[in-house]
Amino acid sequence: MPDFPLATALAAGPVVLDGGLATQLEAQGHDLSSELWSSRLLHDAPEAVVAAHAAFAAAGAQVATTASYQVSVEGLAAAGLDATEARRLVVRSVHLAERGAPDAWIAGSVGPYGAALADGSEYTGAYADEIGVDRLRQWHRPRMEWLAEAGADVLACETVPAAAEAEALLEEADMLGMPVWLSLTTVLDSDGVVRTRRGEPAGEVFAMARDLDAVVAVGVNCTDPDGVLAAVTAAGVAGRPVVVYPNSGERWDAAGRRWTGTAGLSPHNALTWVHAGARLVGGCCRVGPRSIGALAAALRPAPSGEPVGPHNGH
Repeated sequence: MPDFPLATALAAGPVVLDGGLATQLEAQGHDLSSELWSSRLLHDAPEAVVAAHAAFAAAGAQVATTASYQVSVEGLAAAGLDATEARRLVVRSVHLAERGAPDAWIAGSVGPYGAALADGSEYTGAYADEIGVDRLRQWHRPRMEWLAEAGADVLACETVPAAAEAEALLEEADMLGMPVWLSLTTVLDSDGVVRTRRGEPAGEVFAMARDLDAVVAVGVNCTDPDGVLAAVTAAGVAGRPVVVYPNSGERWDAAGRRWTGTAGLSPHNALTWVHAGARLVGGCCRVGPRSIGALAAALRPAPSGEPVGPHNGH
């Protein structure tokens, strides 16, 4: 990994994230249809995870996000694995990322409670109010501690759908004293307001991070690219660098069980986000190494020090 903190790099200019790890693992021929998704491969095919990280690193990603998004004690217990094995797999996720991307910062993925339910509820946040902040803190704590102990450079608290869960994650990160970014999954409503999937104004959630030293960035992921620019503006209230890694822009046709639309993360859009204030930029679902490579090329500094792109004559 680099010999200086991610926060230092973000202060100097844009940093390129990786893309959808599950997307790349599927492209490598792996079936991720189980309730454990890509985390199953931490147990069954660790070398595949190394190869996926290496593909993104070769494309120009400067951050490798671990395959721990859906790892939980409860989820693994349902698959016949105990808490000791859960800890071992979380630690392994960090070491596999280090092997695949030795020159990258390692972001320990902390997915939402809803991801472990494998029922799509991370896109509604319906559970958050019922469970409450204290219980969510308890649920997230072991994985966050294991990722920190394993040597992750930063915790990626990502695809967070509700204010209560964001509060729980921020309080836990503050207690742990570990660098963290908070990334919401959001929608842009008809009035142009960026909202969590639970319906709260995203700006109010971002503001929770304003006075927490552990927070290195706030922003959005697993959202439509069309809503990212508004989200960058909304995230500015936190006074932190902004992280954005949207989906490819394709949409899932549930009836036809297929993706529709145009795949790929637009480098032109990414440049627009950077000029609006984004500093940590990558992709999520359906974004593979090719798209990250195009993004990295677009954000590579020109001789003037500005990212290459239409804003500086390239």
